[in-house]
Amino acid sequence: MIPALQASQSAHRIVGGDSLVAITVRRGGPLARMGHDHVVATRQLEGFVDLDQGRTELRFRLDQLTVDEAALRKEAGLDTQPSLDAIDGTRRNMFSKVLQAQAHPWVLVRAAFEAGTKDRLRAEVTLHGVTREYKVPLHLREEGATVLASGTFTVKQTDFGITPFAVFGGALAVKDELELRFAISARR
Repeated sequence: MIPALQASQSAHRIVGGDSLVAITVRRGGPLARMGHDHVVATRQLEGFVDLDQGRTELRFRLDQLTVDEAALRKEAGLDTQPSLDAIDGTRRNMFSKVLQAQAHPWVLVRAAFEAGTKDRLRAEVTLHGVTREYKVPLHLREEGATVLASGTFTVKQTDFGITPFAVFGGALAVKDELELRFAISARR
């Protein structure tokens, strides 16, 4: 169970529709050319950015992830678009076989500035019932009552007890390492 988010009165609330988490999933194995790279993403984020306390918390539901939006694929440098059938297959495999989204529906991120800096976070990511810590480079700026935070980092599926999807004995597989990109907008 993912606990409730706890923010102070001075915190900025994350604006879901204006924020984004996008994850680039790369293909691997000897038959990689037969598969597709994918971008899964969500704009349905909940949480806050608390500059006074130097911390943030956010969460999102796995079943609200989109798969292979054309604009996000382009931003990730992917120059092809999988068919609707391929996207549907990816979505089915991802939610049921890989992420087990019914048993583990939420992703939770709790982060704080590293001591003496506002350009690096120490982030705890909880996924699939497992929490791991990452050091995350951060670009942060304030525009009036809005805080904008962005960055990229990588995670491994196996760090969370997830077995990357594979078929044909691993000849066509999803790489363990995922590229995670975020652009968060939060307002008072």
